[in-house]
Amino acid sequence: MQQVNSLYRKSQIRLEESANFEKQITRLEDDIRRLKIDFDIYFNGATKRPPLETRARLESQIKRMLDNRTMTFSQRYHFNSLVSRFTSYRELWRRGLKARGEELV
Repeated sequence: MQQVNSLYRKSQIRLEESANFEKQITRLEDDIRRLKIDFDIYFNGATKRPPLETRARLESQIKRMLDNRTMTFSQRYHFNSLVSRFTSYRELWRRGLKARGEELV
């Protein structure tokens, strides 16, 4: 009986970790979308400074999430697709900043 309870608790913990990571992935997706909007606003001339601090914060969040070893295959796929989207945006923003003569950070 005690072994069954232990297995149940472990499965509950895994489910909670999985749900927590799903929330992090959703938040990451929203943050990438917001950062893209911020860069679009910057490149259209509405703001003076590019959102480089936000980009750096998002990059560190991605690095922290990469260390998670408890991802399921579907979470890993979703996360990797978000990271590849962010990487392509980052390259686009780098080229746009370079074209404007901005300092690359």
